[in-house]
Amino acid sequence: MSDLVIRPSRGVRGDILLPGDKSISHRSVLFSAIAEGDTAINGFLAGEDTTNTVKTVQALGITVDGVGNSRMVVRGNGLDGLREPSGVLDLGNSGTGMRLLAGLLAGQNFFSILTGDEYLRKRPMGRIVEPLRLMGAMIDGRSDGKLAPLAIRGGGRKTRAIEYTSPVASAQVKSAVLLAGLFADGETTVNEPSKSRDHTERMFRFFGVDVAEAGTRVTIRGRQRLRAKGTIEVPSDISSAAFFLVAAGIVPGSDLLVRNVGVNPTRTGIVDVLQAMGADITLENRREQAGEPVADIRARYSKLHAVELSGDVIPRAIDEIPVLAVAAAYAEGTTVIRDASELRVKESDRIATIAGELRKMGAEVRELPDGMEITGRERLDGAHCESHGDHRIAMSMAVAGLAAMNNTVIRDAAWIDTSFPGFERLLHQAAY
Repeated sequence: MSDLVIRPSRGVRGDILLPGDKSISHRSVLFSAIAEGDTAINGFLAGEDTTNTVKTVQALGITVDGVGNSRMVVRGNGLDGLREPSGVLDLGNSGTGMRLLAGLLAGQNFFSILTGDEYLRKRPMGRIVEPLRLMGAMIDGRSDGKLAPLAIRGGGRKTRAIEYTSPVASAQVKSAVLLAGLFADGETTVNEPSKSRDHTERMFRFFGVDVAEAGTRVTIRGRQRLRAKGTIEVPSDISSAAFFLVAAGIVPGSDLLVRNVGVNPTRTGIVDVLQAMGADITLENRREQAGEPVADIRARYSKLHAVELSGDVIPRAIDEIPVLAVAAAYAEGTTVIRDASELRVKESDRIATIAGELRKMGAEVRELPDGMEITGRERLDGAHCESHGDHRIAMSMAVAGLAAMNNTVIRDAAWIDTSFPGFERLLHQAAY
């Protein structure tokens, strides 16, 4: 898939099952690798980002059966069972993979190098390098470790427990520090300005590790053993579901059921925001899988109205803001998004890229330093759009095209496969 052509839809309907959650898929492999025993993973997202994490784990001496499939078995070697890789570890486009692996490797007694593609090598790594150096890891890289490639000589048994106050609410920073803290004597604590997604804490508990939480403060005691529990059931990714929820909300005649979606409360900002905009969204058949809350989500078309977004909801919806901007472009009134400067250092500058692409379709968007103002209109115009090497921008513009007049073309749409293989097929299944 190079160019993706989107025709206007007369309704997004049906009953669909989406690929597994990317954040949980990354963690399921990494945690299984340092657990004692074999772990089966069902529903694994076999996208480019997560597959690069699997290949990296294999390069660290871990046997993985079923690579490339949604079901895999990871044969864990225990806390001290990783080995020094013989080559450079390439994470492709995955910021999650690089940052979590940096934390894991910071506690090892060997040398490793992490790199990625041209986009990942532009993303900020100083936010993890700073605390990991405090814990005893020797880390170097471009711009004094602020940019990849990163060369890491782990602290091993000399890894130090710390109490770290993160300047940003970031699950990747928190997870990197907590993973390194597993290899330290004593307790490691991370304080955040607001609570970020807690998949790491939940998965630690699934593997039998004690984690203490108090508000935005998380503490882990080092040298705890992870024990394989048989099977991890990975739910569908709510960040992937977001594109279909918005599509159903903006295309008249829509009635869509998305099954088996992870509804972790640190991730459901997309649902809360859409409901605040007047979207007809309900959660059905609530349950729990491997410590994660899961539900089926029904979304129907409804008239949307503008909202103001800022504060604590932003970390809970940060990855979904590009597609929320699409919803705002079809909503009555002017939506204001603030406190989202983190978007400027994602796979692309997502404030600039989504604003620019929506303007091509006739939307009225004004950039702010930490967000944007979007004045909605009833219909947008089809346009030729760019992905900017960013899977979420490409998918967001595809959703915008479903409710537009005339066809929309997204150039260089192959980036979608980094997080959502099969997106085009599922979109056409539901929308036409």
